[in-house]
This record gives sequence, structure tokens and C-alpha cells, in this order.
Amino acid sequence: MKVSIIAGGKFWAFNLAEALEKNKILSKLVTSYPKYLIKNYKINNKRIKSFLLKEILIRFFDRFPFFNSIFDCDIFVCNYFDSRASKNIDYINTDIIVGWSGFSKLSFEKANKFKCIKVLERGSAHIKFQKEILEEEYLMLGIKPNIPSEKMIKKEIEEYDLADCIIVPSDFAKNTFLKFGISEKKVIKIPYGVDLKEFYKIKDYKSHDDKFRIISTGTLCVRKGIQYLIQAFIELDLINSELVFVGPTNVEMKDYLNKYKKFKNIKFVSKQRQDRLKYFYNKSDLNVQCSIEDGFGMVIPQAMACGLPVICTENTGGSEIIDDGVDGYVIPIRNINILKNKIKELYSDRKKLNQMSFKAHEKSIKKLSWEKYGETVVETYKNLIKKKFK
Repeated sequence: MKVSIIAGGKFWAFNLAEALEKNKILSKLVTSYPKYLIKNYKINNKRIKSFLLKEILIRFFDRFPFFNSIFDCDIFVCNYFDSRASKNIDYINTDIIVGWSGFSKLSFEKANKFKCIKVLERGSAHIKFQKEILEEEYLMLGIKPNIPSEKMIKKEIEEYDLADCIIVPSDFAKNTFLKFGISEKKVIKIPYGVDLKEFYKIKDYKSHDDKFRIISTGTLCVRKGIQYLIQAFIELDLINSELVFVGPTNVEMKDYLNKYKKFKNIKFVSKQRQDRLKYFYNKSDLNVQCSIEDGFGMVIPQAMACGLPVICTENTGGSEIIDDGVDGYVIPIRNINILKNKIKELYSDRKKLNQMSFKAHEKSIKKLSWEKYGETVVETYKNLIKKKFK
């Protein structure tokens, strides 16, 4: 069995490639990241093909959003990478092509002429569900919508149709595909993992600090629902508490967040290198993720590995790894009252907070490693081949 990967970015593609390399079944990794940024992963350098221009274009358009008013920058960049990737796959000697949604249409079309099994990786909900729920949120906030274009939606749906199977990370994501008519037989759920060498509990790191600290990591954007966490935190007004956001701020949220800069106990920390995040987690007591739509919040297992219980919404995929009431809580989206109650409960009951912290850390070690993820993926690929040639 030989597997080729097409990923227009980092995502969890490098963890997947590393697992396939370990099992000696990786044929090619086509990515937009430069090879030197992949050196920490155990992947044969000769199997990596990088098209860096895609990342340059993305950063250029992010810096000069004016261009988005002229033409569809997202579809332009995705199509560029899709085209380059499709010309760099050895279809004859590849059994399975694993392509990221938005970047794989041309490769899948070419694969139809060969015996390749086409596996689509989609880390989020069905793109139509994503569009609908985000439109609602932007409308409620009175912010101009930043949602997938009709061209992007059309392309992804074509990829859904071309794929032999679609791999998603959670039941939440899977159910959105079923809602839009994709056969249950076609959708496979495989939750992601966490690097336990990079995220771990640091003994006594917070012992000198008695402040109750809530941390929320990831891009500050409408999709992540940070507005609900801010409102809940301000209304709770907990003594000796602090709310810390770590991550870049989307342009769309800058004006909205400016009014909260006056609160001394709400901190906004810029994007950090991944190897620095564990220090922020270890300084905190609780992780909260209020996403409106997120197929699987990869920061959730990161926080758990650092010994934090997690409060997250049903639309984060957190239900896959959190036992509600044991190592965290899974709550409905947009429900500030429930969010407040759960935060206050753990703020008031430090014994319970510590018990949940222990359970979260214990689970991460036993069940949430990338090694476990890799084992599941490899077994899934083997079963796909067995079914094809049964």
C-alpha cells in the first residue's frame, strides 16, 4: 500500500505523513509549507514537494484585504495549489490519495483514470452548514460576513462527490454531512491527537500564582465565538480572575474587541510559537472554547495534556474526547447562562477543578496521542483497500 497526501497548508497533515512514513507507506507529501519547517517531523525529505507560493499569496491577500473586493482570492489560491499538486502525484504507483478539501479536485479527477482510492480530509463541518451558521453569527454581530464564496462551495461539493470517502474528526462534523445528503457509509470519523512531547504538565509552574485564570487559544474570529466567553466573563465578575486570549486577531474582530481593551483582567496575547503554548496553558486553570463551528478544536487536547479541564461547545468536536462532568463540560453554542454556571462552579469548587484537571491530563496520556491517531488511520486505509478489492 502506498499513500500520497495533498495538503495546502500544515493542518494535521504532517502528523499523518509521519504516521504513514513510520509504517513505510508514504509515497508523497505535497504541501505549501517549506521543507525546513517540516524538519521536526520524521518524514523522508525526498518524499516532500513544497509549493511555497501558495503561502506567500495567502499572506499577501491577508495583508491587503482590498484585493478580496476585486476578485475571489481564496478560490484563486486554492486552484493554484490544486493545479500544481495534481501534476506531482505518481498515480500509477499510488493506492490512496488523501487530499484536503479545497485543494484536491483536479487530483481526484485525474485519479479516476487509475485505481487510486480518493480520500478527502475535511476538518470542519459540511461547507454549506458552515456558511449558514456563520451567516447567522455575522448578522447577529452586525459585522460584514466573511464566509465561503459560492465558487468555493461549488468546488468543495464537487470534491465531496468525487471522493470515495470523506474523513472528518467528530460526530458533529459527520452529522452535518448527513444533513446535506452524504451517505453515512461514505463518512468516516477519526478524531485528531496531540503531541505529548510538546504539550505536558509542568510541575508547580502555577504554584506561586493564586489567580483564577481562564485561557482561550486560537484565532480571535467570529467562528470561534469569543464574544460569548467575553460576555460571560464580564457578567460573572469573579474576584481575582483573569481571561487570557492567545492567538492572532482577524481583521473583522478588531473594532469589536477594541471596547474590551479597557478591562485590565482581559488579556489579548498575540500568536505564539506552538512550542510556547504549553507555558500559557500551565499558567491557567481552565480552558474555554466557544466555537460556533469547528470540526475539532485541536487546542482542546493540547489544553488537556497540560492538565486543564475544558469547557467547550457541542460544535467543537469536544464530545469526542471529553467525558462531560469528568474532565470538562460540553455545552450548547450561544448559551451564556450555562457557560457562566460551569465557569462559576469550577471557580467556587477548587477540589472539583483539581480532580477534573487530573482526569484531563490522565486521559491525554492514555488516549489522545498522535500515535493513537496514526494507528487508527493506517487501519482505516487498509480496510478501504480490502473493500475495494473484495
